[in-house]
Amino acid sequence: MQKAVALQPDDAEAHNNLGATLRDLGQLREAVDCARRALEIRPAFAEAHSNLGNALADLGQLAEAVASYRRALEIKPDYFEAHSNLGNALKELGRTDDAVVSCRRALEIRPDYAEAHNNLGCALKDLGQLDAAVACYRRALAIKPDFALVHSNLLFAQNYQSDQPASQLLGEALRFGELVTRAVRPYARWPNVKESQSGRRLRIGLVSGDFCQHPVGYFLENVLATLVGRPFDRLEFFAYSSRSCNDAVTNRIKACCRSWQSVVGFSDETLAQRIYGDGIDILLDLAGHTAHNRLPIFAWKPAPVQASWIGYLGTTGVAAMDYLIADRWTLPESDEPNFTEKIWRLPESYLCFSPPDADLPTSATPAIANGYVTFGSFNNLAKINDAVVALWAKILTTVPGSRLFLKTAQLNEQKSREHAAERFASHGIDAGRLILEGSAPRLELLSTYGRVDIALDPFPYPGITTSIEALWMGVPVLTLAGKNFLSRQGLGLLINAGLHDWIANGPEDYVIRAASHASSLPRLAELRGALRQQLVASPLLDAQRFSRNFETALRGMWARWRDEGSNIRKAAN
Repeated sequence: MQKAVALQPDDAEAHNNLGATLRDLGQLREAVDCARRALEIRPAFAEAHSNLGNALADLGQLAEAVASYRRALEIKPDYFEAHSNLGNALKELGRTDDAVVSCRRALEIRPDYAEAHNNLGCALKDLGQLDAAVACYRRALAIKPDFALVHSNLLFAQNYQSDQPASQLLGEALRFGELVTRAVRPYARWPNVKESQSGRRLRIGLVSGDFCQHPVGYFLENVLATLVGRPFDRLEFFAYSSRSCNDAVTNRIKACCRSWQSVVGFSDETLAQRIYGDGIDILLDLAGHTAHNRLPIFAWKPAPVQASWIGYLGTTGVAAMDYLIADRWTLPESDEPNFTEKIWRLPESYLCFSPPDADLPTSATPAIANGYVTFGSFNNLAKINDAVVALWAKILTTVPGSRLFLKTAQLNEQKSREHAAERFASHGIDAGRLILEGSAPRLELLSTYGRVDIALDPFPYPGITTSIEALWMGVPVLTLAGKNFLSRQGLGLLINAGLHDWIANGPEDYVIRAASHASSLPRLAELRGALRQQLVASPLLDAQRFSRNFETALRGMWARWRDEGSNIRKAAN
């Protein structure tokens, strides 16, 4: 492509093709420059406008990407790829209803376009239309069975559904594992095998697209800073970033890593080769089946020990993933058969939160001034399924005058607010008892907890970051204990925070506890004043305590692999 541009510098096609190729290689800014040069030569070049939009979207410049897609469609109205990509960009901007329209338009033009079925599924999932989303993913897979991204999206969406049997989720994960294993040539020997002293410095690889202001970033940065800040340099970290992102959290994580590599555009084989060449001892997946994951590279087994941690609440289905890191509260032994990984439990919490780097004092209990209790949830609307709506409506009915405050990105749109009000109205709850607000920047969102008395945890997919942020702001969280790893996240957080009284054992108990806690404002006020310090002293925020447990776990995994290798060699001899 570079040769073509050199030979014909005024050829718009050559510049556009070079830009598309550079984007595939992860060289996004250079891809933008190429697309812009193509458009200088030929302003009405629809494909170049679309490719410019793709590169801008990858860079996170979503509004500019939308403008590029719309310009492409002005020139070429039946450009189904641009309609689909426009839908994806609109979804990322929170304009979910518009995203659905764009994806459906793409499918009107090209009904067998698997990518548009996938993008439509993602938009419908964000709207909480889970059955329709799952149907879209299955349609995409019927068209393109080896579409690994869609397999991941299907698994992730099914976690939100309250009626999914564990055996079905495991079956879907196993199908994903089989798919990504078919064409790989996994490593069986590693350059670090001879370096097996138990106390040597270990090389830990981190694979994620969320080294930024994201829940993964919040649960990672203090742990890394603590581990690398110790007087004895026992662990060193190599980060492999699968998304172009750069903010204050990114910079702090970067500072903790010996090596930082953007792997956007790397093929699975190339990335596996890079990790293998770096001599990684333990490779940690921090994404699971969430966005920007690189799970297929784990099938190559580029490191002798591989584990999944903090990014996903289920099995990956990848046979080469050795462990999933959890704790004794969140993942009971009865749930182990639903995982392809061995479970490695930390003794307390498997999570350690990095508190906001800002002076945000907690506020007084708002019910004292309001004269009524405000329940709240700032969770993704997709988690608030029909069973959750019914139970929360029952709480509002049981606690006279109480309000429910929902705040999340989907509620930026009027249609979503109207639909949410209709769902509660079907249970006899007047719209006047609902406070429905859209998203806000993080510090503003945290300050909004000053308007909430009690946070309600959804089920079966509870909050994690939202719950611990509520606790940090002095707002207790009421959770419903489940039976599996996904549904016991709230239980794990509250046990480690010392809030056993806020864990309900069933739907009826959930309502009873909500009413009981709401009936004693002095007790709520006392807890609100003490909760942040209680949290700071707990395993959930004590990074020194957590890091000791975490390093012990990593060294335990390494020792087990080393010992198993020794036993195999002895048996062979």
